Amino acid sequence: MDFLNSIDIATLKIIMIIVIVIVLALAIVLIVRNIIRSRPHKMDELEGHEFEYYCADLLKKQGFLDVEVTKGSGDFGADILAEKDGVTYAFQCKCYDKPIGVHAIEEIYAGRDYYDRMVGVVMTNQYFTAPAVKMAEKFNILLWDRGYIDEMEKE
Repeated sequence: MDFLNSIDIATLKIIMIIVIVIVLALAIVLIVRNIIRSRPHKMDELEGHEFEYYCADLLKKQGFLDVEVTKGSGDFGADILAEKDGVTYAFQCKCYDKPIGVHAIEEIYAGRDYYDRMVGVVMTNQYFTAPAVKMAEKFNILLWDRGYIDEMEKE
């Protein structure tokens, strides 16, 4: 109580104003962060073939070479073919509004073998279902989900 008695009213008012300003600043930061997070990402607004080219550009920026987007239909399960550090890749690209299931894993498994590639990858703006993850582990398919692509964009 001696501490409170030694502080005058003017000092208490200043302390309260500082606390209010800090709380308001934190609230503004949280609101702005939520607004930014709630905006749709550019990749979410793309059509299937546009997303393939988006992914191809991203791969080029990551140092992949000979990046080739395959023809739209009849691609035998691979949307993009590329090479990096002597390793050949086949990519299946899925731009959906829901989690990616086992069908994408089946497609790239076939595409990887059809194009005689070393590595198969599914790239998506979403995440994968548990059965898809399990199948990918069994078939040695890499899964690059939304978080992975976000990290690639930041580099």
